[in-house]
Amino acid sequence: MSNNPAFPEHVGTVDFVVSGKTYKTWYKVIGDLKSGKIPLVTLHGGPGLNHRYMLLHKHLWTREKIPVVCYDQIGNGQSSHILDAPAEFWTPELFMDELENLLDHLGIRDNFDLVGQSWGGMLAGHFAAARQPSGLRRLIAANSPASIPLYVQGTNALLEKFPPEFVAKLRKHEADGTTDSKEYNELSMTFLKKHVCTLDPWPEDVMASFVMIAANPTVYHTMLGPSEFNVVGTLKDWDIIDILHRIQAPTLIVGAPNDEVQEPALLPWFLHVPKIKWVELANSTHLGMYEEEDRYLHIVQNFLTG
Repeated sequence: MSNNPAFPEHVGTVDFVVSGKTYKTWYKVIGDLKSGKIPLVTLHGGPGLNHRYMLLHKHLWTREKIPVVCYDQIGNGQSSHILDAPAEFWTPELFMDELENLLDHLGIRDNFDLVGQSWGGMLAGHFAAARQPSGLRRLIAANSPASIPLYVQGTNALLEKFPPEFVAKLRKHEADGTTDSKEYNELSMTFLKKHVCTLDPWPEDVMASFVMIAANPTVYHTMLGPSEFNVVGTLKDWDIIDILHRIQAPTLIVGAPNDEVQEPALLPWFLHVPKIKWVELANSTHLGMYEEEDRYLHIVQNFLTG
């Protein structure tokens, strides 16, 4: 347990069996799952980040006594790292199975809320639509496209606003297979600072999550690709538009005008989910939960308790 009385914490692991092999999912519970309030389970993005930047949801415990569950998805953070698995191992179904396994372990399968950011929201939406969990009360997808092809169209449109020589250098590295070069990484960071997080410096918990990709890029490179705008991984054709109508829980989507996830990639949520609310953080990018933290938490708090 944590020594901080404001944020009582419990940390643990749960066995996760895949094709006869046992892996570990690491998790942290902030607050008391027996508080009487519906617990909020957070799903981090990437794919390939970790739970650290989702910890800001802990303030929901002090504000509303909502217990918050953060965890590192398999392959990331303090959960099992798997370096030799084939590309087909890393599927949305794998992560949905892991989520169900965690819900069972914590005893909250019959009563929980979900919040996912970026890939985490994609996963949460896919889970809600494909598995239709009866215990899901509310769903939040922050900065999460409903379709990767639509997302890529948006990032391409954003890149068109950069100088032509900037884009030419990016595309040359991608064509030459030199996306691991220093220059490509620097060019990518220029994009990130404009459309992922405009804070300077980046908050400690955000940096702690993003360094995970540098430390072990397996999941990110396999599922997404070498950068946010060069999606060549197993998710390149991911699209849940056709099943969004199956989401039964009241749903909140959060976007931002300067987010790398542009409006056309969010619109299908609004058009197809039966009980939907869409909020824009007008002064933000992809990490609006940090750029406009107070407003974001207020929006989430009101949605969960309304």
